Amino acid sequence: MAGSPRSPPPPPPPEFEISRQSRIFAALSKKVIDLDELRMLAAQGVPDAAGVRSTVWKLLLGYLPDDRSLWEQELAKKRSQYAAFKDEFLSNPVETARQVEKEGNNNDNAEHVENGLLHRSEVTQEEHPLSLGKTSVWNNFFEYTEIMEQIDRDVKRTHPDMHFFCGDSSFAKSNQESLKNVLLIFAKLNAGIRYVQGMNEILAPLFFVFRSDPDDKNAKFAEADSFFCFVELLSGFRDNFCQKLDNSAVGIRGTLAKLSQLVGKYDAELQHHLEITTEVNPQFYAFRWITLLLTQEFNFADTIHIWDTLLSDPDGPQETLLRICCAMLILVRKRLLAGDFTSNLKLLQNYPPTNISHLLYVANKLH
Repeated sequence: MAGSPRSPPPPPPPEFEISRQSRIFAALSKKVIDLDELRMLAAQGVPDAAGVRSTVWKLLLGYLPDDRSLWEQELAKKRSQYAAFKDEFLSNPVETARQVEKEGNNNDNAEHVENGLLHRSEVTQEEHPLSLGKTSVWNNFFEYTEIMEQIDRDVKRTHPDMHFFCGDSSFAKSNQESLKNVLLIFAKLNAGIRYVQGMNEILAPLFFVFRSDPDDKNAKFAEADSFFCFVELLSGFRDNFCQKLDNSAVGIRGTLAKLSQLVGKYDAELQHHLEITTEVNPQFYAFRWITLLLTQEFNFADTIHIWDTLLSDPDGPQETLLRICCAMLILVRKRLLAGDFTSNLKLLQNYPPTNISHLLYVANKLH
């Protein structure tokens, strides 16, 4: 094995943590943010206090420009654009029909309306429920009904252990509605991908961080901010969700092959035992690790910590993600080398609790 990155780092002294937090605050207070400095600091973990992570993630994902004087203007523009998306893509054809009826009641042709219904001659092609026209609001509505139902099912299953996402409270229901809105608008704007099951799990950390911002104005616009950051984050993993590219070098199979090569580079014995001796190939366990950005392998707080590091990679999160996946295998190396197909598959599909700081330390050593 090339090197031995497994030995844990000594815990940082308390004064180091205080210093790192103060350095992040200092970095964010500059008129023009030094993104290289911010990435270096954020990769070690972002403080939970004072809504810092919300701002840092928006900067790392390119949603906020590095010039602080442009923040207010840029946020207003993006949030207005998202409001327009909602008006365009989330319109309910029933409401549209009612609006047409209301307008009909208010114009000179009101006498042509009987019992609150428009005469057949007054219903345009676009407004007719049986219209197959591309501009028909009804045709568009029915086309996405199945996707809407899938999104609804998945959102209801998002982190059922967290009151933020699940439960009967108006807060949880409002948050679920925001997740559904973002995913549906994304599906309609990205016809080549639409919605793929599991996207809700990638959206959830973004929305949680932005909705938890102590700045009420930022929290109010968490849905809009999450949408644009979700689009940016997914742009680096878009090919993993494109079914047509599954078997290509840039699709998910190509990504899994890169993981296999990385494991072979740092631990050829482990790769041989996994893939040749026990026939546990990466697609059996790492498909979920990679496509869902490790959101299902660790508790939510640990996922947030991992994402601080993922989002800090200037070349995009994929290379860092693969190193973390490789480190996950190295940390359970002894158990894997002693295991057979069944035990190894069970171990990797239900990854054991681990020290996240140590995991990220090992992954960084593979850089």
